[in-house]
This record gives sequence, C-alpha cells and structure tokens, in this order.
Amino acid sequence: MTTPDIPTGDGRLLLLHAHPDDESIMTGGTIARYLAEGVDVRVLTFTLGEEGEVIGDEWAQLAADGGADQLGGYRILELTRALAALTPEGREPLRPRFLGGAGRWRDSGMAGSASASHPRALSMASVDLLVDTLVAEIVEFAPQVIVTYDDAGTYGHPDHMLVHETTVHAVPRAQELLGRELKVYESVTERSALLAGLAAAEDIPSGWRMPEPGELPGYPDDAITTEIDVVAQRGRKAAALAAHATQVTVAGSGAQYALSNNILQPIFDHEHFIRISPRREVGETPRETDLFDGLT
Repeated sequence: MTTPDIPTGDGRLLLLHAHPDDESIMTGGTIARYLAEGVDVRVLTFTLGEEGEVIGDEWAQLAADGGADQLGGYRILELTRALAALTPEGREPLRPRFLGGAGRWRDSGMAGSASASHPRALSMASVDLLVDTLVAEIVEFAPQVIVTYDDAGTYGHPDHMLVHETTVHAVPRAQELLGRELKVYESVTERSALLAGLAAAEDIPSGWRMPEPGELPGYPDDAITTEIDVVAQRGRKAAALAAHATQVTVAGSGAQYALSNNILQPIFDHEHFIRISPRREVGETPRETDLFDGLT
C-alpha cells in the first residue's frame, strides 16, 4: 500500500471532532490555514454538544438541565458561524457536517453523569456502527490526511475518547477500500507552548483565573512530531472561538480564551500534532511543518 503524490489543489483534509467548538479550540488555525491554501477541508462532528455548560443567562434555558434541552440545535448555528469565520473571503463558507447526520448521536456528557446513559448518547452507541459510519464517510471523501484526538481524548471526555477509538478502527478498513495509506494525526497541546502562552498573559479578565500546575493537558516537546504555523490565522481562530459564545469567552486581547470554568487558556499561534500513521519516531527531527508533507 502506498501514499501517492498529490497534485497541487487536490489535497483533502478530514478533521474529526466530538462537539461544536472542539474544532476551533484544537484546530481552528489549521482549518483556516489549509482553507486559505485551497485544500478541500471537511470538519466532521460526532454530536451536537447538547450537554455543554452554557455561559451567561441569555441562552441558559436551552441547556439540557435548563428546561428546553434545545442547546444542540443552537450549537449547529454557532458551528456554522465559526466555520464561516475560518473561511477566507471570497470562498463559499465551510459548512458543518455530522457523523450519521445532525442529531444522530447525542453528547454523552462527562463520565458518570446521567447523560452518559441516554439512549442516544454517543457512549451508548455500538462501536461497530460508529466505525461503519465513519468508514463510509472516509471512503466517500477520500482524504489524504485525517486529524483525530489522542487516546486520552485530550482531557478524558468519553466522547473524545470514542472519536479516537472509532478512528483507530476505521482507518485500516478505509485504507483497504481506498487502496492507499492515510496520514493520521492526533491533535495535542505542546507543554512548552502552553507554559509560554500562560506566562505571556498580562491582564487576566475579571472572574477568570490561571490554571493550577498540571491542570491543563500538555505533551512534552519531544513527543510532538508536527507543528503548524498559524500566526496568520490567529485572528480567524479567535473569531471562530467567539462564535461559540455559549461555550467560550475570548479575552479582549484576542490572545486568550476561557470555557465555562473561567480558566485562562492561550490562543496559540502554532498548533501541534503527533503523527500516528505512518508512525513517526518520537523525537525524530526535524518536525513536520505541513500535514501534507511528503504528499505534495
């Protein structure tokens, strides 16, 4: 099985995410950069994020525990706005796409919560069915590059972990059907970049706090295989984060954001990945600076 050269303009990038806002938090700059370079980008989200904790009062009653349980539908709108913010001017805005269609699987919430046993929760879904559905999506789109989560699901969320597990099982089958190898990456945070971003924070917005040591996940530098420069896309990433207003607050500086826990996090000007297929040796240098490295 080989990975062929890809003609310029024929690149296809598939990013797999659990909930609306994950795409902007983890990979917003990467999405914006490759859209600007003419790559065919697809963001595939597994749930509508129905169990998200709503920031502020305006939309609080939409939440699962707020009475209406309509948050998922509203978050489709937020995702639509975020993807439009990541799309260059003059291009048709990138549109949301959901595994199995919008609403097929529901946000499971955190492990141990009542929502995790909801009949439509992603955590209750048959892994075989999830894999079958993802294989069909991969084969139909035929990407050269796939981005998913690490096996810890970034921070241990059951849905993130299921996205990882589903990807791991789906990719070999999709490769066999496509007759070629796929490049697969895990989206992660580099620890030194996190520490530098936190150290650079000067004015902490009222009500926010700095994270405790080790509270935010990060990988040691020598574990990172790939670093994507998104300096030019940082403004678009901040705008995309701001579009997820029920879940994310962006600082006035545009350099940090916080979720409903009000813990300050940097908006990075480089996004980091670990390539898991074809596997790259830990610490191998130099780092890749393009997800399509070796393909174009």
